[in-house]
Amino acid sequence: MSWRERPGSQLLKGLALALALALGGCLQPLYGPLANGGSLESELQAIAVNPILPDRIGHYLENELAFAFNGTGSTVVPKYRLTVTLRERVQTPVIDTVSARATAATVIVDADYILAPAAGGEAITKGTAFSVASYDRTSQRISNVQAARDAETRNAKVIADAIRTRVAAALASRG
Repeated sequence: MSWRERPGSQLLKGLALALALALGGCLQPLYGPLANGGSLESELQAIAVNPILPDRIGHYLENELAFAFNGTGSTVVPKYRLTVTLRERVQTPVIDTVSARATAATVIVDADYILAPAAGGEAITKGTAFSVASYDRTSQRISNVQAARDAETRNAKVIADAIRTRVAAALASRG
């Protein structure tokens, strides 16, 4: 017996159709036109990213965010300012029992962000994005340094994507 022949299948089809029609107006594409007629792309391009500290990871994240918001390279008068504060820590979960050295490490980065109007005022959105990247450690020091940098770069890309998506959702819902 197929699902079309089961008793009550017409009722299930009817309920699914009614649910789809009821929720049809609730969903809005993230990158579609805004309620005020503008485009989300132009709103994202008008975000200025404040300098992010500390060290390399801040530099990587700042570059990733600048490209994520305005990959065109065009100069736009900023309507919004994004402030990001980073916390980075390294954990070594695996220790070799013979050499007593870490054989792996994990770079964990938390990024607190606040998007506010450039002219000042109440924050539009704020939150925390995080990323975790692991790498293997060897007895060669330069390899460990490069692997740690690669982990920071991976973390910066993941965090930039998360912040861009959350900021885009906040601006789209704002209209």
